[in-house]
Amino acid sequence: MEEFLLFKADNSGLSDRSVRAYRDILARFEVWLDGRDPLTITGDQLLAFTGPYLHKVLKLAPVSRTPYVACIRELYRYLSSVRGLVVIDPAAALPYPRKPARLPRAMALDSAERLMWAPDFNTFEGVRDAAMLGLLLGCGLRVGGLVALNDGNLVGQMVEGEPRLAIKPTEKGKKERLIPVPREADLLLRVYMEHPALSEIDRMIDGGDQVLFVTTRNRHCPEHEYYGERRRFSTRGVLAMIRRHGKTAGIPEDQLHPHALRHLYGTELAEGDVDLLERQKLMGHADPKSTSIYTNLAIRKLTDSVDKANPLGKVSTPVSQLLGEMARKPTGARRVP
Repeated sequence: MEEFLLFKADNSGLSDRSVRAYRDILARFEVWLDGRDPLTITGDQLLAFTGPYLHKVLKLAPVSRTPYVACIRELYRYLSSVRGLVVIDPAAALPYPRKPARLPRAMALDSAERLMWAPDFNTFEGVRDAAMLGLLLGCGLRVGGLVALNDGNLVGQMVEGEPRLAIKPTEKGKKERLIPVPREADLLLRVYMEHPALSEIDRMIDGGDQVLFVTTRNRHCPEHEYYGERRRFSTRGVLAMIRRHGKTAGIPEDQLHPHALRHLYGTELAEGDVDLLERQKLMGHADPKSTSIYTNLAIRKLTDSVDKANPLGKVSTPVSQLLGEMARKPTGARRVP
């Protein structure tokens, strides 16, 4: 099983995190085997492990059983196709648990505005947090891609005579993609990188690159070892940062996670009629079906179309006069916090 994990890491680009998750799954699989030879296990027995055993003994919900099925299928594919230790792959037809399809919960635009105003720009940490939030909202980054950024992932370029930044994050499956940085996030990032406090921090890592987003305190790291890679933000740190600023801004708790910002990015791309293939590239989706979900969330565009084209808007109704008066009534200037 360790050879299998090494093979997946070296040949399939399995991340360290996924390797650790697979190792935990295989440890539970060995407990279930109870001394039986895994090479003699049948498909029905594997079905019993991934179904009744995980459900009744480990009390796992369908969504939590999915990685177990993926791991076991990959293990037996390796044993049969790579090592030739199994003639017929018993896990080839192992089904994934059924789970209800849910639309992602996106952060609301007004919540995003309040979140961007929450950090204290008079402090280094506030400038850093605003730059991180800018990339999450403006580039749709996954949180893992955000914290993995180094200075070398920033690409300077001239677009129609204007200096602009793009980023090359490495996310799922170690795949790299190029994302233009919108002007607002571009400026926030430049302000952060030019902050005097950043120049005083040792961010150098192996290979000569530098960690992009750094922490300013770490209770678990001795001061003399607090440099380079140990300065890098963690995914938990980003979640805590979003929750801290979000609660200050009065944003609903179910919107206070990094993926809610990414979902807003995908939704706004759909609202803006960005081509599906372009959206897929910008979002970093391997399957266009994942990207098409955001079309269902693009409600502003659909609402505008309905208001303009529905039959009730073309005939007189008991509320037509009232709607006309409401449309003419001034709403006042929008207050900027």
